[in-house]
Amino acid sequence: MSVSVNNGPGIALVTGAARGIGKAIALRLADDGFDVAVNDTPGNADSLSKVVDEISAKGRKSSAHVADVSVEGEVKAMVEEVARAHGGLDVMVANAGVCHVGPFSDTSADAFDRIMAVNARGTFLCYKYAGMQMVTQGKGGRIIGACSIAGKRATSAYLGVYCASKFAVRGLTQAAALEFGPHGITVNAYAPGAIETDMLNFVVTNSSKYKSTENVVRDFSQQAALTRLGTPTDIANLVSFIASKESQFITGQSLSINGGTFFD
Repeated sequence: MSVSVNNGPGIALVTGAARGIGKAIALRLADDGFDVAVNDTPGNADSLSKVVDEISAKGRKSSAHVADVSVEGEVKAMVEEVARAHGGLDVMVANAGVCHVGPFSDTSADAFDRIMAVNARGTFLCYKYAGMQMVTQGKGGRIIGACSIAGKRATSAYLGVYCASKFAVRGLTQAAALEFGPHGITVNAYAPGAIETDMLNFVVTNSSKYKSTENVVRDFSQQAALTRLGTPTDIANLVSFIASKESQFITGQSLSINGGTFFD
């Protein structure tokens, strides 16, 4: 279903794609017919190479791009490398993100800066340079960011900085949608609830509220109308639609995908 805006073979770039939600998105877009470039940090380079192999095994072209999305020069170079290697860029998925767990009183300014640098500035930079590339190409495109249920409402006193960073993603998504809309480029974000990923395990490990993964799974499952946690595949399914031509009249939205944890 997912094809580029000009109805031809598409090129997608997914950041934070070495594992979890990013990996699931990259593999799904490959199944949808995209050639998929993938990004992650140097520490995840080996895992990223394996994702490239999996995409190639599906018969799609792929390439690995090691970069820190919070560094402007690295994002600019990455987008240029993808366009040069694959002949353009049709879909940008700014998925990379990090989490911090702790009350305000135990959160340092350095921790605040790091979370905002990756989650907010990183999203801004990916939107900026992908948008510029797509405008130059002149055939529209899809820009997609990673928001969160925590970007819709504060979900925990221990996730204050993370919440702030994801609220920022919503604002960036709306502003970018206004700027790039006249060029046929839609800008949207996905806003997951609790998803079965390593980040969830990180929250469990670093929170005094939850003593085990079993406890957090039970707690979050009870909060959801569907009485379960989400999976990376659930998120990839939504991104598949946002990246498709069928989503052409949706822009500026942060789409909730939380199993009915709350309704908006």
